[in-house]
Amino acid sequence: MADGPDEGMLSWDESVFRNEHVFEIDYVPETFKHREEQTRSLTYALRPAVRGSRPLNVVVRGPPGTGKTTAIQKLFDEVGAQTSDVRTIRVNCQVNATRYSVFSRLFEGTFDYEPPSSGISFKKLFGQIAEKLVEENRVMVVALDDVNYLFYENEASDTLYSLLRAHEEYPGAKIGVIVVSSDPALEVIEELDSRVQSVFRPEDVYFPVYDQPEIVDILDERVKRGFHDGVISRETLDRVAELTAESGDLRVGIDLLRRAGLNAEMRASRTVEMEDVEEAYEKSKYISLSRSLSNLTDTEQALLEVIAHNDGEQAGDVYEAFHERTDLGYTRYSEIVNKLDRLGLIDADYADVDGRGRSRSLTLSYDRDAILNRLE
Repeated sequence: MADGPDEGMLSWDESVFRNEHVFEIDYVPETFKHREEQTRSLTYALRPAVRGSRPLNVVVRGPPGTGKTTAIQKLFDEVGAQTSDVRTIRVNCQVNATRYSVFSRLFEGTFDYEPPSSGISFKKLFGQIAEKLVEENRVMVVALDDVNYLFYENEASDTLYSLLRAHEEYPGAKIGVIVVSSDPALEVIEELDSRVQSVFRPEDVYFPVYDQPEIVDILDERVKRGFHDGVISRETLDRVAELTAESGDLRVGIDLLRRAGLNAEMRASRTVEMEDVEEAYEKSKYISLSRSLSNLTDTEQALLEVIAHNDGEQAGDVYEAFHERTDLGYTRYSEIVNKLDRLGLIDADYADVDGRGRSRSLTLSYDRDAILNRLE
């Protein structure tokens, strides 16, 4: 960066960033560190597809922010560079949490245009996808990213059953499935119907949380590509890594670097200081919360807001307030409570209550104001 009138200050047309996109969540790094073993396992499973055979199915497990999506994206890019006979499609199940919406994305990936918004049955949608694969003699590899959301909506078994049994109804259809779960408490195989378990014998690939030296190494690479030289000191980067390690989510560190850089620019400073990091962390530490809230329906957000205003109350009392607001029945209410609990947004713990037997109390897992501010 050219020096401004004050050597330590940015001029209006300067930036601390060399490439700000490096700090965005969807950025795929050129060098993918500390996941060599997992990458080898995924490559092994997909290798048959490159030879024209059905690949091995895989369950990819690990907490959020441990490199699962990046590993799959890079592998899919490599497969695409090697052959056009393998169609790789990643489906974000946070957004597409029903069997029909998953197959709508597969249709779009197969035909390069979206299916009609109405008037086409699932059977027809599925049939057109399978017939196209057979006609072109292509192998399809489907990555169901954040598949835990399909489980939360009771859609996982039907979705996987259709994918895994495709070759029976459409001989010659070759489909492999990579199931990606970010819910440490979810036992994928055990939660599936027996009809799916009988045909689903996946490879297991686990992505552990990065340790602090690995976090420093990965973030240092982002700093070199994303900031101009000298913008962030080693001491400041170590603090970012420390905060990231506490969260267990690499995405927190990446977002933290970007926000800290923006804070430095707000001060017209050429360097990111510790104060920029500490201020940015107050927002970056809630990145997982923000992503979870953004994918809730209006009804689900309404219940979370009701719980926030009745934090720690018994489930029956919370239901009265929720019913008054939405007029929904207890069955649907209970389903949403279970989903919010599995997402880690609330704790729904059973306890003995005088005169009521065992009842659940609903408690927020995050700071109340942090949730309410993000629901506005």
